[in-house]
Amino acid sequence: MHITMVKKIMKDGSPCRKCADVLTQLQENKLLDKIDQIVIADERDPDSEGMILARQHKVELAPFFVVEEEGQAAEIYTIYFKFVKEVLSEQISEQEEIKEIMQQNPDIDFL
Repeated sequence: MHITMVKKIMKDGSPCRKCADVLTQLQENKLLDKIDQIVIADERDPDSEGMILARQHKVELAPFFVVEEEGQAAEIYTIYFKFVKEVLSEQISEQEEIKEIMQQNPDIDFL
């Protein structure tokens, strides 16, 4: 399995806040060593490796993870906690997962 994390640099050159938060969580939970590669999607450079991956996989959110296994199509994860749970097999609370989903989808309401 090969895992690539794509983090974004904004048009003004600042780092993506959500990307920094996810990177911090990976470090704090000692999961960063499970990420094989970190690439940058630089909004100022449409040919940056991360921007190419985003177009290739039709992803508009950052950060995202590309999980590749030999002989299978790449799987894309835009929700950090889902990635941690399904790919890294780590325990997370349902409340943390719901919070992230709600943050990424402000147009939905939780019942």
